[in-house]
Amino acid sequence: MLKSRPNRYGAVAVSIHWLSALLIVALLGSGFRAATAVEAAVKAGILRFHIPIAIIVVLLTFVRIVWWWWFDRRPLPVQGSADWQERIAGWVHVAFYVVIFGMVASGIGMMILSGAGPAVFGATGAALPNFTDYPPRAPHGLGAFILVALLVLHAGAALYHQFVRGDGLLRRMWYGG
Repeated sequence: MLKSRPNRYGAVAVSIHWLSALLIVALLGSGFRAATAVEAAVKAGILRFHIPIAIIVVLLTFVRIVWWWWFDRRPLPVQGSADWQERIAGWVHVAFYVVIFGMVASGIGMMILSGAGPAVFGATGAALPNFTDYPPRAPHGLGAFILVALLVLHAGAALYHQFVRGDGLLRRMWYGG
């Protein structure tokens, strides 16, 4: 089923969720690697991977928001979940959206202010700037650490539900059934 049911997520939501998760992990890995790369050519190569993936993630996030607002409804909360847990889960999801859009905005800001486009996307002889010289670099880096914290909180809560509470939460966010 494409749409969600009261007890589980539909195929569209599941696909967006897991594809986004995979790409966000790739973004974090490539972003932290680019931040520590010393050689400009290595950093530019990493950014040639990082930037298109970031564009895909922001598009998927936009599609996810549109999907929930206009086409689908989330399943009911897991039976027995405390209200405070549901509120925190909602806040974490909103925080994901805010951080993702903030990361994209700061990334675009860094590219525009630094003029790094030609160096990243292959102009011969173009020098890669030092991104730390530009104001959007600080919130971009902070956003990466916040995103890691959100991922740990989100995955930890899902694993808690699955293995401690034993309520089958992970099955709700997978195909089938």
